[in-house]
Amino acid sequence: MLTDSLEQLKGPIVVTGAAGFVGARLFNTISNHRSDVRAIVRDSGGWRLADVPEDQLVRCDLTDRDATERTVRELAPQTVFHCAAYGAYPFEQDVARIYDTNVTSLAEFINLLSAGPISAFVHAGTSSEYGTNCSGPSEDADCRPNSAYAASKLAAANHLRLVGAHQGFPCINLRLYAVYGPYEDTSRLVPTLVHEAMSGRLPRLVDENVTRDFIHVDDVCAAFIHAAARIDSVPYGSSFNIGTGRSTSIGEIVESTRQLFGVDARPRFGSLENRTWDLTDWYANPTRAHEDLGWRAEIGLADGLLTVADWMAQMPDGAFETSTKHDLDKPVEPSTRGVSAIVACYQDGEAIPQMYQRLTEVLNSLGTDHEIIFVNDGSPDDSEQIILDLSSRDTRVVGVNHSRNFGSQMAFRSGMEIASKDAVILLDGDLQDPPEIIREFHQLWLEGYEVVYGIRTKREMSWLRSFGHKAFYRLFRRFSYVNIPIDAGDFSLMDRRVVDWILESPERDLFMRGLRAYVGFRQTGVEYVRPKRVFGESTNDLGRNIGWAKRGIFSFSDAPLTMLTALGSVTFALSALAATAVALLRLLVPDIAPRGATTILIVTLLFGSFNLFAIGLVGEYVAKIMTEVKRRPRLIRSSIIRRGKMIPVRGPYHGQ
Repeated sequence: MLTDSLEQLKGPIVVTGAAGFVGARLFNTISNHRSDVRAIVRDSGGWRLADVPEDQLVRCDLTDRDATERTVRELAPQTVFHCAAYGAYPFEQDVARIYDTNVTSLAEFINLLSAGPISAFVHAGTSSEYGTNCSGPSEDADCRPNSAYAASKLAAANHLRLVGAHQGFPCINLRLYAVYGPYEDTSRLVPTLVHEAMSGRLPRLVDENVTRDFIHVDDVCAAFIHAAARIDSVPYGSSFNIGTGRSTSIGEIVESTRQLFGVDARPRFGSLENRTWDLTDWYANPTRAHEDLGWRAEIGLADGLLTVADWMAQMPDGAFETSTKHDLDKPVEPSTRGVSAIVACYQDGEAIPQMYQRLTEVLNSLGTDHEIIFVNDGSPDDSEQIILDLSSRDTRVVGVNHSRNFGSQMAFRSGMEIASKDAVILLDGDLQDPPEIIREFHQLWLEGYEVVYGIRTKREMSWLRSFGHKAFYRLFRRFSYVNIPIDAGDFSLMDRRVVDWILESPERDLFMRGLRAYVGFRQTGVEYVRPKRVFGESTNDLGRNIGWAKRGIFSFSDAPLTMLTALGSVTFALSALAATAVALLRLLVPDIAPRGATTILIVTLLFGSFNLFAIGLVGEYVAKIMTEVKRRPRLIRSSIIRRGKMIPVRGPYHGQ
C-alpha cells in the first residue's frame, strides 16, 4: 500500500526541514524507494542525515526569498513535503522568527511554487492549532491557540485553505499529535524513558495524569505519503488530524515501558507547575483521515517503544550517554537544550586529541546533548586525519575542512553555519581556552544569559605583550560605537538566537567579538587566566596582532575619521591664525618675520606627513569597502567529516 502510494508521487520530490525529526525520517523513507528526492536543510543535515550523499542535500534558508527562488528554479519540484518550522520547543521564543518561518516564508514558498508544475504540497501542521480545545476535536472545531507557535501554525493552515480553495493550489495540512520513534531528539520523553528502562531505571516524570496521543513517526510518514498520493480526491487546503485517537497518560506509558523492559523500579512523578505548554487530555479525532485519505495508525505503543529500543541499540556505544543523562530528581522536560562546541584548528594537530578528551569530559558532566565541530582551516599538519579518526569513534564529532586558510573568524562562522544545537561554544584549538570554564558558561546560560564570554584577567606571556593586549582592548572600547567588553576574546557561549543574528550579518571582514557585542541580548562574562599554548608556537606575531587591532577598530569605530575631521579643522584654524600673524609681522615689523628654507621645509613636512596619514586612514576604510562589495565567498569548504567518512563538498550549487 505504501509502496504503491510512493510510486504515484510525481517527482522531483522535496522535503523541507529535513534535518528535523519528522522531516529526516520522511526523507529517508522516501529515498529508500525513490532516487529523485532532495532534502532541504537550513544549515546542516545534522546527525540524522549524516549518511546522506551531499548531492541529495540542498542548503537553503527558506526565510531568504532570493535563496528560495533560486532553489525552486533549480529543483522544479512537483511534490513537496513541508516540514520546516520554528517555535515547537519551549526555548524557541523569538516571536518574530516564529511568524517569519511558519507564516511569511510559507506564503512566499507557495507563491514561488505556484509558477511551476506543482502537483502536491503536504504541510506539517500541529495539533497545537487547537490550543485549549485539545480533547478529540474534529477538523472543523473551534481553534483556541494558547501560544505564538500555535497561532502561527493556525495562520499557516488558514493560508493553505485560502490558496487551496480559492487559487487551486494542491495542498493539504496535517495536524500532527505527539510523534515519537527513531530519530527523535534523545532528550525527549520517549527516548529518555526507553533509555533509562533499558538500564533498569526510570527517570522522574511530569504529572502522571497528563495525556497525549502518541503516534509513531512511521505512521506519520505514511500519512504524508498517502496524502500526497490522494491529494486530488480531497478539497485543496483541507486539514486532517494525524493521531491514533487514543488518549494515553504519562502514567500508562511508564507502566507499559516497565512491563516491556522488566523494570522493577517504581516511577516518580512531578507536577505541572511552571509548565505552561502542558495540557491534559490532548488526543486526536482521526476519523476524517481514515475516511478521506484511507490512512490509519497501525503501530501500537508497545511495538513503537521496541523500535526506539532497537534504534538505540544500533547506535555506537556512548552515543546516548550524554544526551539522555538527566538529574533523576527533576522531571523530564520536553527537551534538554544541547550545545555545539566549535573548535577553530590551524596547526593544532597535537592539541586536538587533548581538546576532544577535555571537552567530552566537561560536556558529559553537564548532562546535555552536544556535538563537537572541529574546523580544519587549511592546516598543513595531520589535523584532517586526526579529526577523521575521532569521528569514526564518536558520532558526535563533526569535521569541516576548508580549501585553504581563511582565518579563525571564518572558521568559527563555518562551524556556526552547520551547528545543529541550541547554543554554540567557540574555542581556539590550541588549548588556550580552557574547556573546564564551559561549566560556568553553561550554568549562566541556563540562568537566562544569551551570551557568556571569557574575560582574560591574566595572560601567561611577557609583560610587554600583555600590556599591548590590555591597551588595545581599552582603546578599542573607548573608540567603538558599541560596548565592547574589555579583555574578552572569542571564547564564549552564544544562544541560538544570537548565532542566527550573527549569521545574518553579511560582512566578509569578520571580527567576531565585536559582532557579538553588536547584536546585543543579555550578556555577561566569566573571568579566567589564559594559559600558554600547550603545543607548538603561536601563529600570531606582531604583524598579525596589528592586523587584528586594525580589523577591530575599522570595523566598529568611525573615530579615526572623526578625529581626522577635528584635526583638520584645528590645523586649518591654526594655519589661518599663523598666516594672519605672519602678514601683520611682515607689515609692522619686517625684521621679525621668519626667513629661510628651514621653516618652509618643516611646515611642508609636517602637513605632508599629516596628509599621507589621513589618506592612509581613509584608505583602510576604502579597502574594507572593497572587500565587502566584491562579495567573494567568505569561506570554501572542501569536505565534511561525519562518522569516519570524508564527504566532498562539490561547490556552491551542491550544498556549499
